[in-house]
Amino acid sequence: MIGRLRGTLAEVEGLTATLDVAGVGYEVLVPESVLVQFPPVGDIVELRIRQVFREDGVSLYGFSEPFQRRLFDLLMQVKGCGPKIGLALIGQLGEEAVASAILGGDARGLVRATGVGPRLADRIILELKDKISEESFQRRVVAAAGKATVRLPAAPADELVEALVALGYRRAEAEAAAVHAREESEQLEEQLKAALRSLQR
Repeated sequence: MIGRLRGTLAEVEGLTATLDVAGVGYEVLVPESVLVQFPPVGDIVELRIRQVFREDGVSLYGFSEPFQRRLFDLLMQVKGCGPKIGLALIGQLGEEAVASAILGGDARGLVRATGVGPRLADRIILELKDKISEESFQRRVVAAAGKATVRLPAAPADELVEALVALGYRRAEAEAAAVHAREESEQLEEQLKAALRSLQR
């Protein structure tokens, strides 16, 4: 499986970019939102790749961010939402807008992408809402852990509280949640998960 490609941007035609990697040209389909950020032809491009195997061959899809590829994978799990529609959703709306629409049950927001009708939009929301919610939760935990580490590298006992405050919780409730979370794990990321679960009840 090809997971990543880094090479010279040799050509762009429509949504297909050709990357020259050690003398081999790889044709990669990319979302519009990624394509518009490409450097000029001849410069180096790095893409996260997802290979899709079909009866008529193998296609490569490229993304600039890990979340774009994970969202593409989730969309591919929905019946009727093939790679072309997945690429259109991410490329035309943006991955954050797609995730927000799914979480908010906004079918009208999703149908703005080419190929997405009301029924498919409803199915995407129904099947992916919980998965996107979990994905968003994990991203918040990682981001908060990073902020806490930068703020207080020498005070791990307070990192948890600072991370919760950074996510918008009041310091008093963050400190109360931190007490219980520390009883469940010694790892900051696990403590954050436990604290967020208790605060969301």
